[in-house]
Amino acid sequence: MCHHRAVVIAPEPSIYTPEPMNKATNQAPDWRAAVYELAAIDRPSASDGERRAAELIAERLDALGFPAVVEEERAHGGYWWPIGLVNAAASGAGLLALRRARAGGRAGAAARVLAAALGGAGAAALWDDLGHGRRWFRRALLPYRSTWNVVAEAGDPAAQSTVVLIAHHDAAHSGLVFHPALPRIPLKVAPRLHAAAQRSAPLLYAVWLGPVMVCLGSVLGARRLLAAGSALSAGATVAMADIGLRAPVPGANDNLSAVGAVLGVAERLRERPLSGLRVLLVSTGSEESFSEGMQAFGHRHFPQLDPERTEMICLECVGGPTLIVVEGEGMLRMRDYPPASREALAEAAARAGIPIGRGLRTTAATDAIVALRAGYPVATLASVDETKLPMNYHWPNDVPDALHWGTIEQAIAVCEEFVRSRAA
Repeated sequence: MCHHRAVVIAPEPSIYTPEPMNKATNQAPDWRAAVYELAAIDRPSASDGERRAAELIAERLDALGFPAVVEEERAHGGYWWPIGLVNAAASGAGLLALRRARAGGRAGAAARVLAAALGGAGAAALWDDLGHGRRWFRRALLPYRSTWNVVAEAGDPAAQSTVVLIAHHDAAHSGLVFHPALPRIPLKVAPRLHAAAQRSAPLLYAVWLGPVMVCLGSVLGARRLLAAGSALSAGATVAMADIGLRAPVPGANDNLSAVGAVLGVAERLRERPLSGLRVLLVSTGSEESFSEGMQAFGHRHFPQLDPERTEMICLECVGGPTLIVVEGEGMLRMRDYPPASREALAEAAARAGIPIGRGLRTTAATDAIVALRAGYPVATLASVDETKLPMNYHWPNDVPDALHWGTIEQAIAVCEEFVRSRAA
């Protein structure tokens, strides 16, 4: 494992030159216009808006000379129902067990068995779901609908090696848990601890520990543990209901900035064609429902993509102030990306003259986790602000006018350098 110092937010000197205006039209590069056009579409996971966004991206890639396919897949399209239902069941069973415990006898014992069973099964379901596993709970009990991925091929189709660039075009729902004031609390309360922190707070343990505590409290006959687990699960249920009832955000940083970067790379590959390497340009749907679109991409394409000859770069929230190479990710279990992949991405940035932050791990999740679990060399290019989190994360102010366009141009330059170095 490689160890790095926590990311430095202050800007560094750079020899990078921003992408110039189009002299013929006196306009910014076309990928910027695509970001504005896509942000105007309500596109929650597995929705008609997501489909329209996928078709627009495909049209852009087609126009650049890279024929794109819109692949229809199946997804549940949310995470609040899986988490909320599990926690509601655990909380209800825990409260029932507490109530029946006063009466004792067979009724109390039966209630404890029920609480232990529902809490244990729920904790197992959430460990699988939050870890991007088989998703057996969703598949067995929840409805599915269509989601849409976009896949285009660039570079040399006859090349033996492939690089896959991954973005996503669906947008997240908001919620009070994403209020922008919350990440700033550590900056004010504990600035030294915040400066030294190398990963975001593992907030999703709060939706998993409730069922775990209900199960253990029931098995051990520990009333306080059972009561605490029931309360925690009730709180998680309320938080998930709040998210489910909210409208989707514009999602300019998360993740149209990455879609724009993929289109920007395509523009550069059209201007300077690439030989010796095949490049897949991918934008997934239903990433915000825990990478269901990427899982579907894997089911369809991984059998034809040899991990020995395929590398993947995930682009996530690249419209903030500071570009970083993410070291690892995991909502419950932290998984580091392969050291060679991280170093190769950082070296590409250095060759392109782009300052890059290192040392941060995220307890959120990206599409890279699906590739990582499947055994592919993969790394994630992202950006953060002074909170060490994505800018305007899952909040209505995540609009194109708030983006740091220069950072997106830097991401384009890093990706272009990476694929050209691999071709060489």
